[in-house]
Amino acid sequence: MGTRRKYSKEFKLEAVRLATQQGASVKETAENLGINTSMLHTWKRELAVDGDQAFPGNGRLKPDDEEIRRLRLELRRTREERDILKKAALFFAEEDKRRGRRR
Repeated sequence: MGTRRKYSKEFKLEAVRLATQQGASVKETAENLGINTSMLHTWKRELAVDGDQAFPGNGRLKPDDEEIRRLRLELRRTREERDILKKAALFFAEEDKRRGRRR
């Protein structure tokens, strides 16, 4: 298995531009660029869906995906804090019962 080739945002944009020119086909463009036809179709679809946010590169996420990742992390932390507080409340309630106090 060979190493995976990486393509710059500029290369992807140019490839899609060439493939969408009048008289050009995706298959022909992909062959001329030495890339897989399905990859070029994927790039076209990404550009159509994401526009300027397509191809963020270097492992970065699109802004919307980054926001989702951040919110999931925050939600997980908040749930952990809630669970700790629940356990603490139970602990102190039982401690009060053992000592014969009521709140």
